[in-house]
Amino acid sequence: MTLTENSNKLAKFLTESDIPRSVAFTLVYIRNKGEITSVEIERETGLRQPEVSIAMQWLRRKGWINKRNMKKEGKGRPVHGYRLSKEFDEILEEIIQDLSEKIDSIQNIIQELKSYKGEKKK
Repeated sequence: MTLTENSNKLAKFLTESDIPRSVAFTLVYIRNKGEITSVEIERETGLRQPEVSIAMQWLRRKGWINKRNMKKEGKGRPVHGYRLSKEFDEILEEIIQDLSEKIDSIQNIIQELKSYKGEKKK
């Protein structure tokens, strides 16, 4: 992959945050490049076409990227340009918020489980 060490680290942290690997690398690549095509993502990240397609769908569902049709010479499949639909910091805030909610939920489960410690079978 042609991502920098820092970008690879960011993608790794995103993956550890429950974001699929292909989505994490795609998101970091778009962040670094601005508007790009799926072919560029495939070429520069080493992801396969189906992985990039699924990643783009995932990112669009989250509302994190916009897609636009780009002019193409000749025939063939249309080319789409993708770019972030909001600042990357806003996306990070959403991810951090999701993680915080998961932590709160896990802490509640831990407290509930602790309440059963020492309880006798009935």
